[in-house]
Amino acid sequence: MEVTIKDVAKYAGVGVGTVSRVINNEKAVGKETRKKVLDAMEALNYSRNNMAFRLRKNETKIIALLVPVISHPFFAKLAYYVEDEASRFGYSVILVSSQQKVDKEIDIITKIKQREVDGAVFVTHYMHKEEELKGCPIVSIDRTFGERIPYVTSDNYDATKNAIKYMIEHGAKSVGFIGSKPLVGSEVMERERAYRDVMAEYGMTPHIVNEIIQHGEESLVVADFIEKYKDVDAVFVSGYTLSQFFYEEALSLGKKIPEELQIVSYDGIFKQWGISNITSVEQPIEEMARQVVRLLIKRIHNEETCQRTVLKTKFILGTTTK
Repeated sequence: MEVTIKDVAKYAGVGVGTVSRVINNEKAVGKETRKKVLDAMEALNYSRNNMAFRLRKNETKIIALLVPVISHPFFAKLAYYVEDEASRFGYSVILVSSQQKVDKEIDIITKIKQREVDGAVFVTHYMHKEEELKGCPIVSIDRTFGERIPYVTSDNYDATKNAIKYMIEHGAKSVGFIGSKPLVGSEVMERERAYRDVMAEYGMTPHIVNEIIQHGEESLVVADFIEKYKDVDAVFVSGYTLSQFFYEEALSLGKKIPEELQIVSYDGIFKQWGISNITSVEQPIEEMARQVVRLLIKRIHNEETCQRTVLKTKFILGTTTK
């Protein structure tokens, strides 16, 4: 027979309301009374998720990883290393694919506040006010939520600038930029800034399509770019999926790569996933994953953390540049 809150109250010799306040971790309960209730919960094995133990330790040893979609190779690889690093510290990971639904992200924030999970790694397309996240141990990748929320990113600006200059130094006369603009403050926008700065430096005309899109709409951005800028001879593509679509579309149009069209992609996960040999800026996904977990655990334990961690990328030559 399932143990109820009334059984716990009777065992501890307190009222049902007192048990409820202990479960909700309210402060208006004396230490001795709280101990009686927690002891009763353990003795009666109240709840299947070991609530008494979690309340006593004030820690669930569970963190959440929230990504837009799990089918994306970047997020899949990130999840693998986040889980691996978390397990080293004795934490389990709940993987949440938001699928463009902000309600799923709000649900995770609520779970943190209710102490059902200890904290979360956020890779999100939605903005959450810093005040809404107050008291929530959260660390993000690329996204910025305010001074109190740490994040890990790569050297977006320098890596993009160097990659575009490489194509120019190898004969590019007209360079375009294709991107997917995030809805939230993000270091990803540093890629467009770097592109514009290089165009200004070399006195070249910018050719940009950088739209706010959902995952699965990348082909629309590619089609828009190709329609507008037919004569570019080099393109920097900000993201793995966009690069795949653009590469395949260029080939279908009969473009000779790299003789007529050079391509560089930000996100170097092609070789690992056997997709193509596109020249790319390779992000250190494993290091990013391990860093966010370490930062999150520090946040959970109220230890000091730096707000911004920048990791170095690698420029990986493929067959799409000269």
